[in-house]
Amino acid sequence: MREVLRARAGREPQPSAAMLDRQAVKTTGVGGSRGDDGAKKRRGRKRHLRVDTHGLVWRATGQSAALQDRAAVPPVRDGAAEECPRRQQVGVDQGDTGSGNTWIEAHRGWEVEVVGPPPQPRGVWAPMGAVIDGEALRPKGFRGVLPRRWVIERTFRGCGPSRRLSKDDERLCATSAALIYATMSRLMRRRLAHA
Repeated sequence: MREVLRARAGREPQPSAAMLDRQAVKTTGVGGSRGDDGAKKRRGRKRHLRVDTHGLVWRATGQSAALQDRAAVPPVRDGAAEECPRRQQVGVDQGDTGSGNTWIEAHRGWEVEVVGPPPQPRGVWAPMGAVIDGEALRPKGFRGVLPRRWVIERTFRGCGPSRRLSKDDERLCATSAALIYATMSRLMRRRLAHA
């Protein structure tokens, strides 16, 4: 279905670019692997997705939220060369910086782009005794859409209304990944019906 949707959109069936990201979700007391994600202050699991530029899922995995983001990249990128031989570029967020990107560039020959917000000025130089308008230096609200990051965020949003994915009730991480594939199959069928 992914290849048919891409062909209908006028694209090559195999993508040449992908995005990697994760989503931390709460779990219930059913059991299974879970942990604490200190950065997001959430106890549960993380869902890791690899999507193409249309937001279609090519790989989904789940792990304990205690696992660092950099350590969870290998299961998501496994099999990517066989599934998508055209792939040349991978977009990651700032949580995926480090040795994983070096490995991807060295062993796969892909270009890794770390997508993040533009740097914010940390201060301003002013001569002694000058009056500085602090309000003018303070960042104002929404800083804009990050390039290509909205694609994977839209995929997470599309999976959210599914009752089985709103909270992770599953005992096995593989079951959670299977539910993501099932939800994406339903969404792709809907896109094919409306295309």
